Amino acid sequence: MPDDQIPTAGHISESQTNDGGRTVHLSGRMTIRFIDPISRRLRELETDPAPLTIDLADIERIDTAGAWVLYRTRVARESAGLPFALTGASGKAEELIDQICSHTKPVKIRPDLTPGFIRTLEKLGGWIIFSATTFGGFLSFLGLTLVSLGKVIAARRAFRWRAFVNQFEAVGVSSLGIIGLMSFLVGIVVAQQGAVQLRQFGADVFVINLVGRITFRELGVLMTAIMVAGRSGSAFAAQIGSMKLAEEVDAMRTIGMPPIEVLVIPRLVAAVIAMPLLAFYGSMLGILGGMMLTWVSLGIPPATFIQRLQEVVPLTDVWVGLIKAPVFGLVIAVTGCFQGMQVRGNAEDVGLRTTAAVVQAIFLVIVIDAFFAVFFSAIGWN
Repeated sequence: MPDDQIPTAGHISESQTNDGGRTVHLSGRMTIRFIDPISRRLRELETDPAPLTIDLADIERIDTAGAWVLYRTRVARESAGLPFALTGASGKAEELIDQICSHTKPVKIRPDLTPGFIRTLEKLGGWIIFSATTFGGFLSFLGLTLVSLGKVIAARRAFRWRAFVNQFEAVGVSSLGIIGLMSFLVGIVVAQQGAVQLRQFGADVFVINLVGRITFRELGVLMTAIMVAGRSGSAFAAQIGSMKLAEEVDAMRTIGMPPIEVLVIPRLVAAVIAMPLLAFYGSMLGILGGMMLTWVSLGIPPATFIQRLQEVVPLTDVWVGLIKAPVFGLVIAVTGCFQGMQVRGNAEDVGLRTTAAVVQAIFLVIVIDAFFAVFFSAIGWN
């Protein structure tokens, strides 16, 4: 290394002035590599009552670490009301010190504590804004999906049957086991609890009415929708979210493949078609569970149970469940795909959006079910 490129360590020397003050002469380099001894000495001089002058005429180089040490010394002495002067600084050194001064501002370690009522209002307002924005985005995505589906049907574009079959298998066939087991157990629970209450009035036989009507009308389709939302809705969000993260969705747009037609519509159609089948299957397993419980606990044979079921359960109850099922499938599929399309940034967002897809789908299913209950009651399907 040439001699003129060898780093020169910083040096510090002191002298007394005629007025009893102290002059500190700094030379060499005031960089982060050599600043430590200079920093320690200037720290000791911060409380010295004698006037202090720092001479920078022989400084070869100064960086932000050196400039900050000088700024720290000046602030400490000025705060204590002690004389301080800085001389001999070059133009670049003065500019660097000025920048340090302008950018060094006190920062609160803890923010000011706002009243609890104000914090509650802020959280409530933020939640309302977030909910309104999310709901607006959901409606926009739903409209875009339906328009794209209409274009596929009207223009007779090639429907992606292979993707539809794969998604139908994932939503429907692969769900038969867990939905059947859950519906069977729910039917047992409903029959058991109904039998306990009705036995007090000697009306055990009306357990069949309870199990039949509530299963076909409400529990069968509702519990199936919740299971599909937790199983398939989350899968839709995670799959599309992972593709967004890997920029596969952008690649589809680049090569002229609309993501809505490729990713969303097959999942939507599969969920809409599979949900009525799953709902009916779940209702039948729920009825089977209730029949088993009444046979074992109440001694009602299966033949009597089925005959009574045909007498007390109107066909409208079956239609109510089958009408609600495709609407629930539509909501679950659109919610899962919408949340998947909202993934941004990193893998953590995939998990957050997947959770949001399940929660929002279940919430919307219950809300829509309440509207259906009011609607069917208004038209006389009680």
